[in-house]
Amino acid sequence: MRHGKKFNHLGRKTAHRKSMLANMACSLIEHKRINTTVAKAKALKQFVEPMITKSKEDTTHNRRIVFAKLRQKDAVTELFRDVAAKIGDRPGGYTRIIKMGNRLGDNADMAMIELVDYNEIYSPGKPAKKKNTRRGSKKAEAVAPAATEEKASNEEE
Repeated sequence: MRHGKKFNHLGRKTAHRKSMLANMACSLIEHKRINTTVAKAKALKQFVEPMITKSKEDTTHNRRIVFAKLRQKDAVTELFRDVAAKIGDRPGGYTRIIKMGNRLGDNADMAMIELVDYNEIYSPGKPAKKKNTRRGSKKAEAVAPAATEEKASNEEE
């Protein structure tokens, strides 16, 4: 029976699974997106999101907890410095999984997992840039000198 066993073991022993997830999390933090199988992406999401939440509060205790899981000093530094600054106001949901189709060799379901705030295409929070129309700015400039000329001619009389 498998009562209460909720996470995917990914067909690996405990040590192998923990090392694999730690390496994948470090790669995700470093590169901001990685390609992997759907099952590994879902397991990685459960592994990395609590660490990103801990990185919002930069304390020695949180750094040690995250380092115990990641085991790479550079990844911990980048997580607490760059990633935490970018996702500081987000309440959760730091990663996104996009399914990519099947792998050619063994037909495995592939997915891309990425940090949400580092993708400018899908980020709906930022407003789109306004188009700069020259016509509108020329009209504003043309009105302003004409108004000042009329004032100047009225003052002379």
